[in-house]
Amino acid sequence: MSFSSRTMVVVLCFLFLLAPCLTRAATTDEVQSSCDSHSFKNGKHFRSCVDLRALNSYLHFSYVRETGVLDVAYRHTNIESSSWIAWGINPTGKGMLGAQTLLAYRNSTSGFMRAYTSSIKGYSTMLQEGPLSFKVTQLSAEYLNGEMTLFATITLPSNTTVVNHLWQDGPLKEGDRLGMHPMSGDHLKSMATLDLLSGQVTATKAANGNILLVKRIHGIVNAVSWGIFMPIGALAARYMRTYQGLDPMWFYVHIIFQTTGYFAGLIGGLGTAIYMAKHTGMRSTPHTVIGMFLFCLGFLQILALKARPDKDHKYRKYWNWYHHTMGYLVIVLSIYNIYKGLSILQPGSSWKIAYTTIIGAIGLFAIVMEILQFNKRWGGLCWKKPEDIEADPNVTKILQFNKRWGGLYWKKPQDLEAGPTASVDV
Repeated sequence: MSFSSRTMVVVLCFLFLLAPCLTRAATTDEVQSSCDSHSFKNGKHFRSCVDLRALNSYLHFSYVRETGVLDVAYRHTNIESSSWIAWGINPTGKGMLGAQTLLAYRNSTSGFMRAYTSSIKGYSTMLQEGPLSFKVTQLSAEYLNGEMTLFATITLPSNTTVVNHLWQDGPLKEGDRLGMHPMSGDHLKSMATLDLLSGQVTATKAANGNILLVKRIHGIVNAVSWGIFMPIGALAARYMRTYQGLDPMWFYVHIIFQTTGYFAGLIGGLGTAIYMAKHTGMRSTPHTVIGMFLFCLGFLQILALKARPDKDHKYRKYWNWYHHTMGYLVIVLSIYNIYKGLSILQPGSSWKIAYTTIIGAIGLFAIVMEILQFNKRWGGLCWKKPEDIEADPNVTKILQFNKRWGGLYWKKPQDLEAGPTASVDV
């Protein structure tokens, strides 16, 4: 091997060994450029800075252990002005319940920033303004170039070294009402344990660490039980019963699909909903209200089976009207609520496409069956059979009228031959 070749090999080996160091240096510089190198317009400086792991957020702070005074600045980048931000400390746990939060948003009318405090005492909170369990001073906020920042001085118990903190953002509704933040993606990861002395952040796997999996189970179970089984059971009752050879098979198919759908939704759907309510809170959203209403309607349908009259009973037609109306209402609301749930969960377009394909196929089958059974189901409203015409009391009255009084209005052929003086036999 020549000297130049040996030199080239040595240089390549050196660069190979040096590459990790260069990569770490570049990474460190990149982190510093996003956090440590940031300068505030008001001239404030902080000793420590942390790049938070979710929601494009950063935390700057200075802490004095002996006095418990914590100067903090929470920054949220790439955020719309029609949003709110929040940062808080939870002195009693690692989740939302019990958090002592600082909030800020931009007033939609004046354009000025408003900052205030809110103690979260329940999952149904509307983030109302109120005092915290510790002292907060110099609270302010600013919004510049798509970046919203909260400033505050907090007095913690002396010798506090580690805190559980969380941060969040959400939409600003009409009238400057704080809307609910999304319940998926990074919004479920925005909490951690912060060491105030070292600045080290430890990701918190909270009780809702598996909440996304539970939500997906909730969505799948309800989509199959309420959104697929219920429509299939209704179609079985509507179209199979018109064929005499399928009686009473249609009834058992109907009962199996409806009861399976209801109890699967009750056990899997409602069970996962209770789990989510326990760990993330029960919110009075349209999706939740419709879901509870559906469970009540389903229960009433089951009770209605006990009160079903016999086929020949005079009240049977009223029971049929009630049962069919409630059944179709359940199906329509179920399909609507499934799409509402998909918009909340945001699992990806493939989920919505898959469900839309299935429900579309069920709807197409219903259309085809309506066409095939149109004469049998609706023909009686358009025309009558000969035997029905003869049995119709209205037709009988017309025939009797013609026999008795028809001669007053038209003449028989023999009467026409008799001439104008022919008498009319009444």
